[in-house]
Amino acid sequence: MTDTVDDVDAAEPGSARTGITNGIAAVSGRYPRGTVILVGLAAATVTAIGLSGIRGILAPTLLTLILTICAHPVRTMLEKRGVPHGIATGSVILVVFGLLAGFTYTLVIAFAQFASMLPQYSDQLTAAGASITTWLASIGIDPAQISQITSSINPGTIVAAAQGILGSVFSITTSLVIVLTFMILMSADAVYVPTILKQLSERQPHFVTALGEYASNVRRYMVVTTVLGVTQGVLSALALWIMGVPSALLWGILVFLCSFIPNVGYFFALIPPIVFGYLVGGWGMVIAVIVVYGIINAVVQSIIQPRVVGSAVSLSQTLTFFSVLFWAVIIGPIGAILAIPLTLLGKTLLVDSDPASRWTRPALGPTAETRALMRADDAASKAARKVRRAEKVAAKSGEATSSGGAAS
Repeated sequence: MTDTVDDVDAAEPGSARTGITNGIAAVSGRYPRGTVILVGLAAATVTAIGLSGIRGILAPTLLTLILTICAHPVRTMLEKRGVPHGIATGSVILVVFGLLAGFTYTLVIAFAQFASMLPQYSDQLTAAGASITTWLASIGIDPAQISQITSSINPGTIVAAAQGILGSVFSITTSLVIVLTFMILMSADAVYVPTILKQLSERQPHFVTALGEYASNVRRYMVVTTVLGVTQGVLSALALWIMGVPSALLWGILVFLCSFIPNVGYFFALIPPIVFGYLVGGWGMVIAVIVVYGIINAVVQSIIQPRVVGSAVSLSQTLTFFSVLFWAVIIGPIGAILAIPLTLLGKTLLVDSDPASRWTRPALGPTAETRALMRADDAASKAARKVRRAEKVAAKSGEATSSGGAAS
């Protein structure tokens, strides 16, 4: 019947999946498709609200999970060389946590320099606020709205905001403790992962295969994005430092963090250097910053990264952008940074691991099969256009020959 959910592929008789398949088929025949969709959306909404409610512990937990997945091959390599399990696990934990602590320390220093530098540009910020006020009034904006907008450009407001951000950076210490604890526990449990997957593969081979593909794809994406993000941040910081833009180190760190945020990260990283570039060099400096950032972003994220990552991130552009907004709302800024790995995790658990749901994969991302079909369709359309043009040329030649014969 057309108003119910399609039947699920039949499971093998006697398998553990048979009962589940029969249950889904019974539900599909009993309830209309619209009801099933609405109930699914309601369940997803309740789940999202619940996840958002525990974001304080969920964000560091998910961050640790991704870090553990990325560091797992290093521990495995050490064990293959004869290093004991405990020493290999402890070495990886110390290195990863050391990198996180060093990055956090650098971020704190950069924010402190930024907060101490702001008062030096109070006159320029005041003048910029006056210019914006005059321009907004000239285009007919309400004075109350103008006052609300320009109040955020007040030097005191910006200093207070910077100090507030700096204070929140210090609160990351608690999150680092949670990350370290989870990393120790997850890394210790990761020793048993190969054995556990071997046990699961006997009953759920598709699930184990999907998890293996997910770990490999996320590892490639995170490692490549981290390396390219560091490169992009260093190049941006050096360029800003050479041009004389204040707080070049902080903006380089911002570029690194925003390199993990697809589609919109570039614009978030671009705004602060533009503002302070305008304060020290006017519109010429603004154009220079935009050009430099545009070139670095185009080379690294638009040319190098897609070639290296390849099909590891098989998500449509629309779904990618939605995932950034969704995870940012659910678990905060870390959600925007981990949007791709978390969305791929949901896709793995709900779609890739279930043969009955794999028919939705072409709609979620441009898989290799979809791209191949599109290229074949384009080639067929191009060939058809050539045939039609040849037929039109032949028809015109025939008409010209016929008219010439009639005239003679």
